[in-house]
Amino acid sequence: MKIGELSKLSQISVRMLRYYEEEGLLSPKRTVSGYRQFEIEDIDRVKLIHKLNKAGLTLKVIRRILPCWQNQKKKFSPCEEFKMGLSDTLLKIDEQIQLLQQSRNHLLTLLEEN
Repeated sequence: MKIGELSKLSQISVRMLRYYEEEGLLSPKRTVSGYRQFEIEDIDRVKLIHKLNKAGLTLKVIRRILPCWQNQKKKFSPCEEFKMGLSDTLLKIDEQIQLLQQSRNHLLTLLEEN
């Protein structure tokens, strides 16, 4: 399938699909005329990439852990690399939460002083 069809089926923009390709997350075959040729499996792959990215994982982490998912389909059991990627992301999120909580407390202090 061409990139436009993948975009429709996955509900991910063509621009984002090209970006995923640039980042090494997708590697479609090319037709003789140079068009990208995606496989049906790429629909699930793209949806997973998008879902993991929305959950806070960077594309670098996703690129590292994606091979764990590949070929497992519905019976996915995370490999150690996948677990480490998620753990790293959770630590970063916890740090962000702590910083936001500190900022919130500072703002509350300012309100209470007036």
